[in-house]
Amino acid sequence: MIKVALADDQPLVRMGLRVLVEAEDDLELVGEAGNGHEVVELVRRARPDVVLMDVRMPLSDGLQALAKITSDPALSATKVVMLTTFELDEYVFEALASGASGFLIKDSDPADFVRAIRVAAAGESLLSPSVTRRVISSFTGSRPASHKPHPLLGELTDREREVLGLVGEGLSNDEIAERLVVSPATARTHVSRTMIKLQARDRAQLVVIAFQAGLVS
Repeated sequence: MIKVALADDQPLVRMGLRVLVEAEDDLELVGEAGNGHEVVELVRRARPDVVLMDVRMPLSDGLQALAKITSDPALSATKVVMLTTFELDEYVFEALASGASGFLIKDSDPADFVRAIRVAAAGESLLSPSVTRRVISSFTGSRPASHKPHPLLGELTDREREVLGLVGEGLSNDEIAERLVVSPATARTHVSRTMIKLQARDRAQLVVIAFQAGLVS
């Protein structure tokens, strides 16, 4: 059973999400919050597997709440999916850098929300390669690369560093395998080892690390 928490300041949005979650046999709603303060307390108390959280909320917004959740080692098992109004919301990249597992547009199809919960709970990539490319393209075009290498970047082998750059470009495991002329299983192993060495919560953070290290052109 996947435990789910909801955080949005609009009761109508929460009600819609509640209906979706409660209709699924493998999902369990463990609580709702209307602002950033409430959701942090909710996560600490209920320890959900996945939180669907609005970027913009009163008192403490979604980004501040996200930072508190992802920086707490005791909450490392909780995955956070941010909800936005626009696909390339100005806060999307910051949310990914802060440890969000991905993002969803609020007017997405109901099935997309359910799928996102399951994918995030499984620790898999919520960002599709095409969305990753659009996010990176948007931000590389609108701001200079910060080139702040991750402190553990030196732990990577040359091949893992190459794989990190390809993940940052938005390539899927199959595409990475094709580019490097290796099997998909080998590509998955490289991605997994890279994630472990860099202590990344998920694939979304690898994208941010690659961008900040200047590995994405």
